Amino acid sequence: MFDIGIGEIIIIAIIGLLVFGPERLPRAAADAAQWLKQIRSMASGARQELADSAGIDLKDTVDTVKSLQEFHPRRLASNLLKDDPDSGPASSAGPAEPPAARPAFDPDAT
Repeated sequence: MFDIGIGEIIIIAIIGLLVFGPERLPRAAADAAQWLKQIRSMASGARQELADSAGIDLKDTVDTVKSLQEFHPRRLASNLLKDDPDSGPASSAGPAEPPAARPAFDPDAT
């Protein structure tokens, strides 16, 4: 969800230890967790209330959006560029060569 690694968690813990001290840090962490739980429940309640007032079914909407994922440009491009070994010409001259290694995918280049 937040894409936080172990290094960032350690840095946050050290800063929390310096700010709150070893005596108050567990209580501060528990308070932060409770606060986050309350925010999530409020957001969920607001989402449900908005959906009820608009008269839409969230489950149908989510299913519709998930069905549209097949039209994502990356998925379309990968399906179009995918090598299908059955579609190539058949050769009777010995064993087939192994397929070439796929180049590494760089998400920042797209």
